[in-house]
Amino acid sequence: MSDADRPSSPVPAVPGTPPRAEGPPSVNPRVYRLVVAVMNLPVLLSGMYLEVHGAEHVPPPGTPLVVASNHRSNLDPFLVARALPPGRFVQFMAKRELFLPVIGDIIRSGGSFPVDRSSNDVPAIRTALRILAANGTVGIFPEGTRGGSGGELHGGVALIAAKGRAPILPVGISRDGKRWVIRFGPPISPKGGIKAVTRELGTVLTDLARPV
Repeated sequence: MSDADRPSSPVPAVPGTPPRAEGPPSVNPRVYRLVVAVMNLPVLLSGMYLEVHGAEHVPPPGTPLVVASNHRSNLDPFLVARALPPGRFVQFMAKRELFLPVIGDIIRSGGSFPVDRSSNDVPAIRTALRILAANGTVGIFPEGTRGGSGGELHGGVALIAAKGRAPILPVGISRDGKRWVIRFGPPISPKGGIKAVTRELGTVLTDLARPV
């Protein structure tokens, strides 16, 4: 079962029964695939290409997963989404400034959701946990802003993974000439403490972000 096959909207409550918990944001597979394809056009039209390494490390669909990547450019979410094997629909935490009229609707249709980077955004964390509880895939850039690699990581990735009982799939993005390179590393266990997991993730991402 792919991520998009999981239930996405709450069922109306029967009178006299407690209200059901809010479901995770839904993914429209057609919109998702269309947006990913369109946003990868700049890479293809400029004569560049995408090279993927370590796809064997990606757990099968239907299991909770946190995808954590370094952040180089605005194309990063779409490159990572394109590199994932079929069946994995990654729902990114995206900065709330992107959720403008029309554009925001398209982003939401793809399953992504806003986060306020200036504060401890509890609603965004709860949304991420609902996605994981439904065996979905949450995408996060732990550096917070674009910077390539080596930036200070936020502990939110480790916290969400621990609370959602989901492994962290580290992803390195690099560019070498006409090559955009995506490298998946072995999943990292969320157990071991927030600080320890964050340190391990930082070390792994720095290595994966180096061109091969």
